[in-house]
Amino acid sequence: MSTESLKREHWQWENAIAGAAAGFATVAVMHPLDVVRTRFQVNDGRVSHLPSYKNTAHAIFTITRTEGLRGLYAGFLPGVLGSTISWGLYFFFYDKAKQRYARSREEKLSPGLHLASAAEAGALVCLCTNPVWLVKTRLQLQTPLHQTRPYSGLYDAFRTIMREEGFSALYRGIVPGLFLQVSHGAIQFTAYEELRKTIVDFKSKRSEIQNQNPDQLLNSVDYAVLGATSKVAAILLTYPFQVIRSRLQQRPGGNGIPRYMDSWHVVKETARFESVRGFYKGITPNLLKNVPASSITFIVYENVIKLLKLARKND
Repeated sequence: MSTESLKREHWQWENAIAGAAAGFATVAVMHPLDVVRTRFQVNDGRVSHLPSYKNTAHAIFTITRTEGLRGLYAGFLPGVLGSTISWGLYFFFYDKAKQRYARSREEKLSPGLHLASAAEAGALVCLCTNPVWLVKTRLQLQTPLHQTRPYSGLYDAFRTIMREEGFSALYRGIVPGLFLQVSHGAIQFTAYEELRKTIVDFKSKRSEIQNQNPDQLLNSVDYAVLGATSKVAAILLTYPFQVIRSRLQQRPGGNGIPRYMDSWHVVKETARFESVRGFYKGITPNLLKNVPASSITFIVYENVIKLLKLARKND
């Protein structure tokens, strides 16, 4: 293997490490809002096993009072695993796709190729992580009002699902999940890359130093703004897929029959009983969680990349 190939392979793993570190930091800080969002998403007003909350603040206060810290951090382990694996794989697949597209081109990648790279990465990540997200959703929806025996943890959830519902149940919600991952990631990363280029070009023109490295032009504030702005655009356009996926991933009732049979069933029932508003349930905690979380993620990611570059230069 050539030195150039070794460097390229090493760099791909650096992207994966940076992405995983960013994902872990994000979940650790923002998980309670994720619990609140999930409970809002699935509460269609026609279920008895989920408490009703007036707003995000009321939800956090009520969960803290009735379930304690354990309730606010329900599903934390699969949340950490899913996010860390997802971000690590996402940045890895995304960078690999960009490198593949860049091999035959001299100039910078076009927005279309950034979009294709992000979509490809999103689809691969979704296929790898859907079972983890399903378990996280179910653990987050366990409340004192539940009639069925609760899962005791991550392993018990996997074992019980496999025994009672079979392997295919782990991939409930995969269709809206694929649409969500491909479209959300594609929109976010394309917006991020294009805004990043705009800021770098703007700062390059104002800089007195010629041919300055783009990494030296951007700081943590820039990364925070880029992460937040790109995330808002992606959330507003793709949020209904999240609601559909969460509703499909609920645990079946005591009779073993799922509340929703497929994605189209969710769409019909939600539109019939809740109209458009139903597809945006939980968007407030989602924005509160994901906009700052995206800022944290990209600050950590870009700075870890800088540190790894520095360490490689010193070797």
